[in-house]
Amino acid sequence: MSGKKAIAGAVGCEYVVITTREAEMIARLVRIGNSRGIRLPKAVIDELGLEDPVEMELRAGELVIRKQEKPRSGWEQAAKSLAARPAESRLEEPEETRFDREEWQW
Repeated sequence: MSGKKAIAGAVGCEYVVITTREAEMIARLVRIGNSRGIRLPKAVIDELGLEDPVEMELRAGELVIRKQEKPRSGWEQAAKSLAARPAESRLEEPEETRFDREEWQW
């Protein structure tokens, strides 16, 4: 495990932290009431800027934890970008659907 160093934690906890941007850690599941949880070292929380709540995603046998995206983040920039375009290029031409071809009658 080159580039890794262990940091002391509470009794029964083991953490392995990589000093580069990509990190690999080993942690134990701990009892939290009737559930189990993983304690994250403060250094990791601070580096990632995690705050309550966080987003969790299960994918291909992995658990991914990340900062929660703020609702509508990026909308302001997208609206400004759209407004800068000529009016005629803001909307796509409508496509004819099966309903238009087969069912709609004028």
